[in-house]
Amino acid sequence: MPADLPQVLALCRQLDLPGEPALSEPQAQAQFEALTAGERHRIYVAEQQGQVVGTFALTFVGGLAHSARDSCIVEDVVVTPSLRGTGVGKKMMAFAMRECAARHCYKLVLSSHLQRDRAHRFYEGLGFRKHGFSFLIDPEAVDGAGQP
Repeated sequence: MPADLPQVLALCRQLDLPGEPALSEPQAQAQFEALTAGERHRIYVAEQQGQVVGTFALTFVGGLAHSARDSCIVEDVVVTPSLRGTGVGKKMMAFAMRECAARHCYKLVLSSHLQRDRAHRFYEGLGFRKHGFSFLIDPEAVDGAGQP
């Protein structure tokens, strides 16, 4: 997988917000090593003819609730634009679901930006359903006392 990092970075840049600084290859390498050093975070790739055409990450979150079973978060799901709609994403998510089932997770969750209607239809077509609300705050907008 480390050899795939440049291709994974190129795919992940499609998820970056406008104005977000690009991650350098050395920064990405260090982050990749830190993330994958333990058993709770995994980065996967989909390949066709030796080329990385998709990627996603799974993060397993432990706790004491739900009989101490993990929950799993899917992040950074992206497929090469020319291959969207060809089944690559569906295979990646099927793999993610099997991994979570094998680890006896009590849920598999993901978030998707409100404006990504096509992605929402994709996830709903796989059986994901809207559940609750997702909230966020920009940590840089919070002062030292924890106030926005």
